[in-house]
Amino acid sequence: MELELKRGGCSARIATLGGELVSYRDAEGMEYIWGGDPAYWSGRNPLLFPIVGGLRDGNVLADGQICTMARHGFARRQEFTVTETGPDWARLELRENARTLEQYPFPFRLQVLQKLEEKGFSTAITVCNTGPRTMPFCLGGHTAFRCPLAAGERFEDYAIEFEQREDCPTLVPVEGLLDRTRIRPCLEGTNRLELSYHYFDEMDTLIFTGLRSKWVCLHSGTSGRGVRMHFDDFPVLALWSVPGKRAPYLCIEPWHGLPPVAGEGPQFRDKAYCILLEPGEERTMRYWVETL
Repeated sequence: MELELKRGGCSARIATLGGELVSYRDAEGMEYIWGGDPAYWSGRNPLLFPIVGGLRDGNVLADGQICTMARHGFARRQEFTVTETGPDWARLELRENARTLEQYPFPFRLQVLQKLEEKGFSTAITVCNTGPRTMPFCLGGHTAFRCPLAAGERFEDYAIEFEQREDCPTLVPVEGLLDRTRIRPCLEGTNRLELSYHYFDEMDTLIFTGLRSKWVCLHSGTSGRGVRMHFDDFPVLALWSVPGKRAPYLCIEPWHGLPPVAGEGPQFRDKAYCILLEPGEERTMRYWVETL
């Protein structure tokens, strides 16, 4: 099932499967969200919960139970319930069920508010611990933007521009693990990263921690079109396009978590950037996108 939102000539579609925003069109009819062509990647804008990336050896311990989950967790494969709607917003909710409890032994309430803004959209995610024990989780976005946006452009015509000049390497996966001692120079006193497929062919994902910037732009040097994503609530930013296929999209991913890191402990709470919620506690994180 899909919901349609409208505001000032702009529109969006929200899928109840995964609770994700799967389309955003501006007043001129320009589509910004990747359409999910399975020849490249069938995803569009999944919500990552309760893990980001995969698990070391496919599992992790939580309260003495072995938790086994697919990459990026189970929320993106679950049907959300629509709880409230308006002309330009929708709130959807996922609660634990028999399938989630087999993978993650915690009762929870996961709410996502998808909303059209004046010139873009926002996604606000609230996680609530409805159980009796401390609940660990990680959370992330995975928004895939069409790149290029305009006819006649190339992927290489685009760049990522950061709010501030950065001196930040990218973490490099080694045999499925991140190792903070194995890094590759990427941003060296610059606020601009020219896009090239070779980054993703060689490293799969560019993962930045410790950025000063709180927003980035995906911007065309040819048409001037693009998007700016604000990710104030998230300490990690990742960029991804499927390796080896020269795919016409780029994912900009705000994360509160990381894939497995070499040397991390076996417990869920040992995962990098893991959040711990006490019983009855909740946490909201938001990112928002404006078109250029």
